[in-house]
Amino acid sequence: MSFFLVRAPVWLLCLLPASISCFTHHHATPSHSIAASTQQQQYYSLSSDFSRKQRRGFSVLQAAKRRGGAMSRRKTQEESRSDNAESTTKGFDNEATSISQQTIPASKSNTIYSMPSLYDLAFGYRCYGEEVEFLLDAHDKYSTSDKNVPVRILELAAGPARHSLAALSEHPPSSVDSVVALDLSQEMVNYGKENADHELGSAGGRRDSFEYACGDMRDFAGLSSTKFDTAWILLGSMSHLLTNDDVIRCFSSLRSALKPGSTVVVELPHPRETFSMGECTRNGWTVPLVEDDEEEYGELNIVWGDEDDEFDPITQVRDFTVAMTLKVNNPEDIPREDPLFLQMDEDGKTEVKEIVPMRLFTLQEIDALARCAGLEMVAKYGALDEEVAMTEEDDAYRMVCILRCKE
Repeated sequence: MSFFLVRAPVWLLCLLPASISCFTHHHATPSHSIAASTQQQQYYSLSSDFSRKQRRGFSVLQAAKRRGGAMSRRKTQEESRSDNAESTTKGFDNEATSISQQTIPASKSNTIYSMPSLYDLAFGYRCYGEEVEFLLDAHDKYSTSDKNVPVRILELAAGPARHSLAALSEHPPSSVDSVVALDLSQEMVNYGKENADHELGSAGGRRDSFEYACGDMRDFAGLSSTKFDTAWILLGSMSHLLTNDDVIRCFSSLRSALKPGSTVVVELPHPRETFSMGECTRNGWTVPLVEDDEEEYGELNIVWGDEDDEFDPITQVRDFTVAMTLKVNNPEDIPREDPLFLQMDEDGKTEVKEIVPMRLFTLQEIDALARCAGLEMVAKYGALDEEVAMTEEDDAYRMVCILRCKE
């Protein structure tokens, strides 16, 4: 890989790992310069203004290892079907399984979100373990409920369920009792269950503390008969709720599912993205595919927002162009049994593209909508990092809201 220099919006720079190259057509969004070289283990060198955690380097293998190696976690159709078998879990209602059989709206996407292995790879750079540390610390700091009992976690729009699984795999039962995840995409749910089998092991152990249901984040009554201690809505997933009514329904459902004094953590794009949306920018990054011997055999190119996107300043909704292109160097070596490559053509390429409407929120809106549902905002951060205040010019690239259920 040759030395290169790019300019990118600050929020994108802070999201990208050291091993992933990024590109952008820059217009009005704040930017910084970054550089990378193979002589420095392909690490980015960021401005000294960035926080310690955001400067941390990642190896080129990082995203691939999120999936258990070089895309090596392969299961037969028979094994995949067994994922749906019921297990004995702690505190889960049988309705948590049956909710997936209810009549619910179509998945929020027929392509991107129905191809979970691509989505998982694209966002595999996230430091799930450290982010979960922040989430649990925030609950311990701001919750007024009983802190002497292990927490029950609810994650909405959980996708591949990486945060949920990190909570269970990296924290003992004395700290984290159990997790219920919810997503509208049945493909994501199935994939998350596979991830759980891989990360948590077979039934009878920590795997029994995880349940994944298919359902609508606006209304999930009957998901569990036992109240939760904390809930997470991460990776900007609330942006899929385009109206105030949708958000209030979601918050009201959370209020009903949580114990009094419990916490809700919502992660969204920083509001400066809303107020710099005079012109839409093209943002993207590239994830290399690597084998266990560190040899690259392909790449995944991601575009998350393009110049031609429509932004409505009245509704604050942007029609994001989302595209992913997976390519392998040698089409003859395509591992057809791996779900990641099932839809690859004879030339060794898989391409998906769609328009995804997403709402951009302000802090004041989240505060007001939370109050409508019996929640109160108790803290805010500029990242999933307690050291980053939301007002920081460079380090703050996300809007992380800590809400609490009124007692």
